[in-house]
Order: sequence, then structure tokens, then C-alpha cells
Amino acid sequence: MAALRRKFGEDYQVVNTNQAPTFATQVKKKRQRFVDKNGRCNVQHGNLGGETSRYLSDLFTTLVDLKWRWNMLIFILTYTIAWLVMASMWWIIAYIRGDLNHGHDSSYTPCVANVYNFPSAFLFFIETEATIGYGYRYITEKCPEGIILFLFQSLMGSIVDAFLIGCMFIKMSQPKKRAETLMFSQDAVISQRDGKLCLMFRVGNLRNSHMVSAQIRCKLIKSRQTPEGEFLPLDQCELDVGFGTGADQLFLVSPLTICHEINPKSPFFDLSQRSLMNEEFEIVVILEGIVETTGMTCQARTSYTEDEVLWGHRFLPVMSLEEGFFRVDYSQFHNTFEVPTPAYSVKEHEEKNSLPSPLSTPIHALNESHGTRRDRVFSVDYINTLDERGRHSGAGGRLPSKLQRMSSSGKEDLQRKVLLLSSQHSEKACSTGDLPLKLQRLSSTSPVPEAENRLQLKSLKVGFEPMTKSTGDLYQHSLQPSPSPAPVLMQSPLLSAGGRAEDNLPPKLRRMNADR
Repeated sequence: MAALRRKFGEDYQVVNTNQAPTFATQVKKKRQRFVDKNGRCNVQHGNLGGETSRYLSDLFTTLVDLKWRWNMLIFILTYTIAWLVMASMWWIIAYIRGDLNHGHDSSYTPCVANVYNFPSAFLFFIETEATIGYGYRYITEKCPEGIILFLFQSLMGSIVDAFLIGCMFIKMSQPKKRAETLMFSQDAVISQRDGKLCLMFRVGNLRNSHMVSAQIRCKLIKSRQTPEGEFLPLDQCELDVGFGTGADQLFLVSPLTICHEINPKSPFFDLSQRSLMNEEFEIVVILEGIVETTGMTCQARTSYTEDEVLWGHRFLPVMSLEEGFFRVDYSQFHNTFEVPTPAYSVKEHEEKNSLPSPLSTPIHALNESHGTRRDRVFSVDYINTLDERGRHSGAGGRLPSKLQRMSSSGKEDLQRKVLLLSSQHSEKACSTGDLPLKLQRLSSTSPVPEAENRLQLKSLKVGFEPMTKSTGDLYQHSLQPSPSPAPVLMQSPLLSAGGRAEDNLPPKLRRMNADR
């Protein structure tokens, strides 16, 4: 136990499913099973009527399917009755010919020598049938009816021997007893394997002889009602245990865990831990294979009801490596231990993952939106240029008069707001004409060399590049062939300090403005 806890951790609890339930746990009422744990189908056929003649037409299969006590009774009665009937026929021939009255007369030639009563006729039949041949009783050549009866006895004896002895041989070599050495786990479990919720059970082979071409199948037995209102009692549904991948073909040397993946194609797609308590179904497991020693097909069956399916459990390992071989400990074959397993169904899990999460918005999308927002910050001149370009292209002519008035009034308000923002937050956004005024203010407040003014101008351009349109972009827009709008004369707070701003600029900036 300590080794198991070191391997699986302290959080796992070993559960022995073979123990009897305690008084604290509520014992669930045992319901009727379709297939017992030993594989016997719990179905009886009644009210056959005239269909019983079908059993007599296939008499050999009927005798093989009978239980051993009935087979032995039929075997003994058949031989006993056959012997008595044939012995009676020999006695009747001796009685008709009068051989019984001349039993000890040496001068008389009977049909069968030394047959003078019924016991002697019975012994003669046994000697003939068993080919013992003591030589005391024999058929003479003066009895043609005895010769005919002897031929009939030989033929009928061979037929009866072949029928009954063959029936007994088939019944003794039947692989039903071989199926008892194929072992299934007492319970099935539901837990995760490779990130997927699976229904699992265990199967093992107790003998050293292998099962050739072993194949396993699973059926879900559950009553249901069709959309048309038809009720289907004990409807059978196939459970996929690896038919498409070949996992249903078993190499049954050591105990194997059979896995059914619960996916949208599975009948347990919407099964959760809570709904399992209210379900009523039965899983029938069928294992087929060829017995290696006899070459006959063997089939082993078992079933699991809903109360024998454990949610959140896993089977204990039974394989261990010894010196030169692998050892299987079947004492832990039925034991399970608890593992962390989601209590909801696969359907609920997929629906939960399909819902979009508000926290899953990519960061680059937000950056793109911010970048778009920054690109839409233009100067007043750029807005006027675009407006004039749209007006000359005829876009404004297609608008109603009311919308044109609204757009003209909104444009003037927008110009005032932009100029107000540029005067209050000149560090955040500067238009094309504000740059020389900024340099003028810097040059008037502190006498700095011309090189430092150039450095400040470059820093301003670098800092404002992501936020506004650069001077070069505005210059390119001004060079386009579209007609330029008339300049808008507005009073700026920065110009109220003196006269013309161009008079106080350095010579180099004056030449730049003149070139423009």
C-alpha cells in the first residue's frame, strides 16, 4: 500500500470493489439483468405452440444444448432400450422356430446356438454389438431371418453409437468451460485518458494458452422511445471500442483495459456524474476468439449495469517485472482508485469551450484599434483640404441641404476645438504652422544656439510623429493637383504676443518658409 501511495500520490484512495457494503451506505435495489455476470442470457421462451417441432428437426443441436443431467439420462435410456428391444427380437425368433424347447438337444440345429431363454438372447446381442465374441453363442447357416436381423442390428448399432457418442464428445469439448477462464472486472470506470473522457473495463486470460484472433464488442441495452412514439424495449446500441483503429483486436496475453471514448458519436455524450445516478442501462461485453488447443470458437460474456459504473475511478496496475519474466497479480484485478475527473458531461464541456470569452480579445487587435485612432488625428489644414477635395468631386452635392448645413457648422466647431486643444496641449499635437511659433517662443525666452534649436526641432518631430500628421505628409497633400481651399484666418493666442512671427525667425527657417 505504501508503494502504491508513493507511485500515485496521497490524494488517491484505493477502493476494493469486492468488499460488502457497509450499513452506512444505502444499498440499491437489485434490478433485473439482461445478461448475468457469468454470461448467461436471462431470457426464456414461452408459448411456442407448433414451433416445438423445429427443435426435433435439429435433434443433434437440441441434445448438445441440453444440460448434462438430461444428456446422461438420454444416453443411458437409449442404449438400455436398444439392447432390450434387440434382445427381444432374437428371443422372438428363437420362440417362433421352437429353439427354446430344444435348447440342450445336441442333434437339433437352432437359429442361434445355445440360446434357449431371454437372458441367453440378451447375452448374445451384447456379444454381437460389442464384438466381444466369446464363441459360445453364434448364428447357424440354417436361419435366414437371423442373418437379416444381424445385419439390421449392425447398421442400427453404428448409427446410435455415432449419434450419441458424437453428441457427448461435442458437449465435452464445448468451449463454454474455456470461457470461465476469461476474466472480466467486476466494475467499469469512467475517467480521463489522454485528455478524453473514457469508459473503461478490464479483461484477462487466466490460462497460459492463448486466444487466437480475440475480438471484443460492446452493446448498450437501454429502452427508448422513437420520435414517432414507438417504444423500443431493450434497444441495442453499439459502443465503439476501437473498431475503426483496430483496437478491438486483442493480443490477450496479459490483462488489458478496454477503452470506449466518449465523443459526440457515443451514447454517453450527455452523461454526467449526476445524471448517472438516474440512468438505467446495461452494457453487455462480448469477447470472441479461437481456442488454441481445440481450434473451436469461444465466446465469453458479461454485463455492467449503471450502478456498476464508477465515475472518477481507475484500475490498479497488476503487472510487475520480475527476474526474467512479467508477473500478473490477479488479487488486484478488480480494485480501483479514485482520480480527479470532471463531474460534467462531454457535451457540457464542448459547449463551455465554444462560448467566446471577453478576456480572449487579442492584444494586437487593441493595438490596431489604437493605431487607427491615432491615424485619424489630423490638422485643420488637412481637414480643409479633404473637405474641398470632396466638394469639388461632387460628394457634397449629393447630400441634402440640411446635412450640408450640419456639416458646415460642424466643420467650424471642429476647427475651433482643434485650435483650442493645440493652444492648451501644444506638447501632444502641433499643426504645420505651430512649429515655427514654438521655436520662436523657445528662442525668445532663452538665448540658445542655433544647433540646440535644430536638436529641439528634431525631438519634437520624433515625439509627435505617432500622434499627428508630419510636415512632409501635409506638404505632399498640398502638392496634389486638387484645388486647395482658401486660407482660413483665425486669431491664435500664440500670435497675440507680438507682430509677425516670421520676423523673429532665424535666417535658415525664413528661407525654408520662402521655399514653401
